Amino acid sequence: MTDGGQAAVAARVPGAGALGLVPPPLGTVVPGPLVADPAWTAERVAELGRRHRSDDRRVLATVWWYSLSAVLVTPPLAGLAAGVPLSARLPDLSVTLLAGGTPVAAVSAAPWTDPAAELRETLGAVVDAVAEAGGVRPAPLWAIATDSIANRLLALGRALGDVAAVTALAGPVAAAVGAPLPAPRYVDVGPRSVRFTRRASCCLLYRLLGEATCTSCPRRTPFERQVLLEDTAERIA
Repeated sequence: MTDGGQAAVAARVPGAGALGLVPPPLGTVVPGPLVADPAWTAERVAELGRRHRSDDRRVLATVWWYSLSAVLVTPPLAGLAAGVPLSARLPDLSVTLLAGGTPVAAVSAAPWTDPAAELRETLGAVVDAVAEAGGVRPAPLWAIATDSIANRLLALGRALGDVAAVTALAGPVAAAVGAPLPAPRYVDVGPRSVRFTRRASCCLLYRLLGEATCTSCPRRTPFERQVLLEDTAERIA
């Protein structure tokens, strides 16, 4: 599978490897359509359960989707930010998994033709597979997809040195994809107005042994979340 122009995008984005635009030399590459297969997804959920010593399929499937969704949306969003169209269609994507099964990179092998329709089709297919494998309602999974879009555009904006312009793409992208994808939201924190995603979802990672609640988790009280974000903003600034 060729990179379909993704190498050109990666060359324009500092830290492209850390963002999942450049696959690591080690790992298992799987074709995009496989991540929408419920049986294969159930195997990944079970694998995650063994690693975390948990049999809560709902939590494990949600955590799996939290990782996978961020990887899947990266190529088309990076292409949008860099001005190089990259397909979001599953047949055009390949996903790299680390030895433990964690998704870390995705490569698009073609330009997009209709990015919103492609994202809608891809997200819908994988949400359905994750919902079936984990016994999860689709709505929370769509909320996680929204946060993945917002987070990835925020990370790309920081990498490209223009947070405002790149995160401004989030609303139009989500609106074009349409329901049931919620609107992405951001919040600016501190005297330097450091931008963070205002989460619409909970990844449920804190429900696994040894894992903590995320700084921006919507389950935190507004006061607690604000204090933690201000501390993070101070360090970033």
